[in-house]
Amino acid sequence: MKKYAFGVDIGGTTCKIGFFDTNGTLLDKWEIKTNTENNGESILSDVAKAVDNKLAQEAISKDDVQGIGIGVPGPVDSQGVVHRCVNLGWGVFNIERAFSDSFHGVPCKAGNDANVAALGEYFKGGGRGYSDMLMVTLGTGVGGGVILDGRIVAGATGGAGEIGHMPVAPGNTEVCNCGKSDCLELVASATGIVREAKKAMKNTDIPTPLRDMVDITAKDVIDLAKTGDKLALSVMDIMGDALARAIANVACTVNMEAVVIGGGVSKAGAFLLDFIEEKFKKVVFRPCGNVKFIMAELGNDGGIYGAAALVLG
Repeated sequence: MKKYAFGVDIGGTTCKIGFFDTNGTLLDKWEIKTNTENNGESILSDVAKAVDNKLAQEAISKDDVQGIGIGVPGPVDSQGVVHRCVNLGWGVFNIERAFSDSFHGVPCKAGNDANVAALGEYFKGGGRGYSDMLMVTLGTGVGGGVILDGRIVAGATGGAGEIGHMPVAPGNTEVCNCGKSDCLELVASATGIVREAKKAMKNTDIPTPLRDMVDITAKDVIDLAKTGDKLALSVMDIMGDALARAIANVACTVNMEAVVIGGGVSKAGAFLLDFIEEKFKKVVFRPCGNVKFIMAELGNDGGIYGAAALVLG
């Protein structure tokens, strides 16, 4: 019987590494720097070295390791092939084979970081008990991951679940990083909320304390919306309407049981959940509308839990 597994969440700045037993209990976690020099050629070997050091420290044989799961900031298909990770400098290659070859032949499974974080919430977080769920991550951008029958839906090229680029925000003059101008991310991310607030202040004379603030944040907008500030609420309406339509579109497609909301914007808590759910109920196809809205629980550890779940599930 194998006793241990590792979950790795590779980001543009750091690689988070989790050491787990095969029951999915986190035994230890740490970070190493992500070296993106020379198109990230040393990233996998750096991770392998860090895991080797942990095995030596704990006096554990590689034969006791069931596998190593890896989440990466880019599309990964069902065959373990990465389809470019711009932030890391990676092109197209089979990351599962490459890592296994560099680490004693120990099995490796990989997935997109947002999908892997969703799997983590299903495995040990807010999505426990829901085999069909959508995770939405509201941060600097908008990420998503779909879990059906307890498994990640990756899609043909690993792009499934990218709801941040769903075209539900028409009429924008801003252009998304993907090149389109109607993406959900443009109005529902922390960046988008601030942009919409500045636009509202420029185009209206609605009084608001936001006008006296130098560096507005999404938290400022949401906190004022909680107090009933009209301009802040108008911004939240734009964000909530687009997000509700996006979630309703996913519901009509996969008929999930739950939506788990995470990311920095989710710190708004019950106010945000209730706000989005109310709008969702108005636009969703009724037979697909019995959806539970839940707050994510794992925070920044969701990626390592989900990565471990890739090899423990």
